[in-house]
Amino acid sequence: MKKLIACSTFFLATLFMATAQQLYQTDFSPEEFKSRRDRIFDEIGDQAIALIQGAPSVQGFYVFRQSNTFYYLCGLEVPHSYLLLDGRNRQTTLYLPHEDTGRERGEGEQLSAEDADLVKELTGVDRVLGYELVGRNFVWSYLMRMPVPVLYTPLSPAEGQFQSRDEILGGLAGQYADPWDNRPSREGHFVQLIRERYPQFEIRDLSPILDKMRIMKSEKEIELIRIASELAGIGIMEAIRSTKPGVMEYQLDAAANFVFSNNGARSEGYRSITAGGTNAWMGHYFHNSDPVKEGDLILMDIAPDYRYYSSDVARMWPVNGKYSKDQRDLYGFIIAYRNTLLKYIRPGVTADQVMEESAREMRPVFEKISFSKEIYRKAAEGAFSFRGHLSHPVGMAVHDVGIYRNQPLKPGMVFSIDPMIWVPEEKLYIRMEDVVVVTKKGVENLSDNLPAGMDEIERLMKEEGIVQKLPAVFK
Repeated sequence: MKKLIACSTFFLATLFMATAQQLYQTDFSPEEFKSRRDRIFDEIGDQAIALIQGAPSVQGFYVFRQSNTFYYLCGLEVPHSYLLLDGRNRQTTLYLPHEDTGRERGEGEQLSAEDADLVKELTGVDRVLGYELVGRNFVWSYLMRMPVPVLYTPLSPAEGQFQSRDEILGGLAGQYADPWDNRPSREGHFVQLIRERYPQFEIRDLSPILDKMRIMKSEKEIELIRIASELAGIGIMEAIRSTKPGVMEYQLDAAANFVFSNNGARSEGYRSITAGGTNAWMGHYFHNSDPVKEGDLILMDIAPDYRYYSSDVARMWPVNGKYSKDQRDLYGFIIAYRNTLLKYIRPGVTADQVMEESAREMRPVFEKISFSKEIYRKAAEGAFSFRGHLSHPVGMAVHDVGIYRNQPLKPGMVFSIDPMIWVPEEKLYIRMEDVVVVTKKGVENLSDNLPAGMDEIERLMKEEGIVQKLPAVFK
C-alpha cells in the first residue's frame, strides 16, 4: 500500500512538472520573479498600486508572445492577462481569462483562471482571479476606502516580437501623423479607460522604475543573453561559409536563421541587416534582396529571440573570400578599436572615460596605417570624436530599455560595443558589433565565439556552407 501511495505521489509530481514545462517558462524561478516584484513594492511605497497589462491575442497565424514587461514580472504567456501589485499589503494578483476548451482543442492546453493553484505555484503570486474582476476589485478594494492609492502603470509602449521601444515610438509617430489612422497607443487607450471609469486614481508612470530594474541583469538573464550571442555568432559563421559571388543576401540570412531555429530560438530578435556593398550604407537596411558581388564587403547584423532575450552581433567580410588592402586598413582599424574598447571596460568608470582612454591608445595605431586615400584617413580620424562606439543596452529587446551611460559602469550591465566609420564619398560604412557584460573584474565579451580577425574569417570562407550543401531550387 505504501509503495502504491509513493508511486501515485511520484506520478502526480511528474505530471505536474510535465504540465508546467509545457505551459510555463523554465528559465526563472518563482523566487526571482518575486524579487523583481518586491523591488517595485519598494519603489512605489505602501500607498500605491501597480497595474500591468499583458499582450493581446494575436490576429492571424502568429504565435503569441508575451510583452517583455509582463513576462519580466511573472513569466506567464497568456494573452489578455493583468498583473496587480498592491503596495499596501505587498500582495500580487494575476487576473486571467477563463478556460476556452474550444480553442484548446485546436491549439493545445493553456493556463487560465481555473488553474489558480498551479499558476500560484509556478509564478509565486498570491491570488489568481478571472480578468472580469479587475474593475470590481478596483471599486471594493481601493475606491471604497480612503485614501485612494496612487496607481502606477507603464506609459511607455510594451515591446513584443521584433520590437524595441525606439522603433515602436517611431511607428506610432507615423500612425499619429496619418489623419485616417491616428489611434492612440494601446497604453494610451488603457490609461484613457482607467481615467474615464475611475477618475479618482492619480496615475503615474511605472516605466522609469522598470527601466532602472532592467538595466541590471541577473545571472540567469546573462546566461540567456550569452546563449543568444553565441547563437548569433554560429549563425553568422554559417553565413560566412555560405558566401560566394552571386549568392542572394536573403540566402545568407536564411543560413543564420536555420541555426537559430535549429537551436530552439523563436525567431530573429530583429529583422537582420544582411547588406552587400553600398546596401550597408543604409543603417537599418532590411530588404536583403540583392545578389552579393565580387569585390564588395558584406555587413551582417543579426541575433535570435531566445527565450525572450536577444543579442546584437555584427561582422563584415569580403564576398570573394579575400580582404583587399583598403578593406584590411579600414576594417583592421575597427577591429583594433573594438579590442581597445574591451580592454578599458570595467566597473567604476563611465562610458565616456572608456572612450577617452580607448581613443588615446588608438591614436598611435591610426598613425601607423598607410591609407591609400585621404578620405579613408579622414573617416578613421572621425572615430576619435564619435561617441557611439559604446552603444545601447541589450536584453529582452535588442535596443533594451534603461540608460547606462549617465553613471559609472556596474557588474550586470549588458550593452553592445559598435565601433564604426563612414566614408560618404563612396557610401562605405565599416563596423563590427559585440555584446558585453560588465563583471566584477572587468568585462566579458558574450559574442567572443565569433571570429573577429580577418585571417580567421578568410579561413572560414574556404569551408562549405549550408547554402551550397542545400542549394536553392528557385531564386
